[in-house]
Amino acid sequence: MTVSLNIAPAAPEQPQTGEREPVLHDVAGMNRAELSALLEGLGLGSREARMRVRQLWNWIYVNGVTDFEKMTNISKAARSLFSAHFRLRRPETVSEQISSDGTRKWLFRFDDPRGPHLPGVDVETVYIPEPGRGTLCLSSQVGCTLNCSFCHTGTQNLVRNLTTGEILGQILAARDKLGDFPGGNRPTDGLVPGGETRAITNIVMMGMGEPLYNFDNVKEALLIASDGDGISLSKRRITLSTSGVVSHIGRTGEEIGVMLAISLHAVRDDLRNELVPINKKWPLEALLEACRNYPGLSNARRITFEYVMLKGVNDTDADARELVRLLAKIPAKINLIPFNPWPGSPFECSDWARIETFADIVNRAGYASPVRTPRGRDIFAACGQLKSESERLSRKQVREIEGTSAPPPTPMSR
Repeated sequence: MTVSLNIAPAAPEQPQTGEREPVLHDVAGMNRAELSALLEGLGLGSREARMRVRQLWNWIYVNGVTDFEKMTNISKAARSLFSAHFRLRRPETVSEQISSDGTRKWLFRFDDPRGPHLPGVDVETVYIPEPGRGTLCLSSQVGCTLNCSFCHTGTQNLVRNLTTGEILGQILAARDKLGDFPGGNRPTDGLVPGGETRAITNIVMMGMGEPLYNFDNVKEALLIASDGDGISLSKRRITLSTSGVVSHIGRTGEEIGVMLAISLHAVRDDLRNELVPINKKWPLEALLEACRNYPGLSNARRITFEYVMLKGVNDTDADARELVRLLAKIPAKINLIPFNPWPGSPFECSDWARIETFADIVNRAGYASPVRTPRGRDIFAACGQLKSESERLSRKQVREIEGTSAPPPTPMSR
């Protein structure tokens, strides 16, 4: 059974006056230094600003509060100051779908960070429950530039990068919906982890977009997600997946320190050029060298290589043996992903017997090679199926919408 809920609220009426509303800064997504500097700019001393940052951090990320008046250990004067200059928002939930296997997919809508005069954008976020754990798959961009031929997201042009706050907003909104904050109510379907276990125990940057083409915002979001005083997820429970942006793989290990996954999908440059066109810029030799040098790489911190199984394309015994050869001396595990179909796709999933034979060859070489069980296929929430209807505006359209009355970007916008 597939459940689809249309829970988008009606659009609020806009004020008819010509007065411009005051700029409110989104607190979620600012790091401590940014938030402290903004508070000092509002007249707080440096010592009080640091204290208020700690308080806001706890209320936002630990308790999930979206109303300054509920921050009971903060003075009334400070709460009034915050309300006048800040806002605590969640993305609008356009729809929620629940798969027959318990996977949940949300379509979240974000306002344009340049102001309400520009249309919002939609992204898809997926939650995958398993016994004792729950994984949240986050998007980093609206659309994608990579045009991977087997991926549905690749058929949508890049609209824009998501901001740090928008990436975190997916986590916060999902935690709200899953009852993952103190006092929250868990879904009663029995699929979301209960008791003391968090509903969201793991995060994967495997949704819409290429995370390393939005490096700065992804970095800040994941550092807050892994901050012990923030969302407080272990970096070993956060995985960033890249199609092979070699220039930023080392930085990912050094500056973020999370687990790495590589969307590999082919063992020859000629085929990977077709399946993952970024290979033309960074071919297999360069990609695998960056993997060998990934900071912190060890048998305890292996790189995951993702390999989608495409019938008659990349699934022969020779492909399996070459995969083993390519990954020699790289602490790795290999996720074999049955291809998830989408409308208009030119590919088919490999037969199950072929996938098992491929996996056996890789296993005998000493690599863990689990076959990823497709989740959420019936609601197009599985790997490679995510896409939204947001479209990129032309420069002319942006100018026409902005006109002469568009407010300038605020100093704190990202």
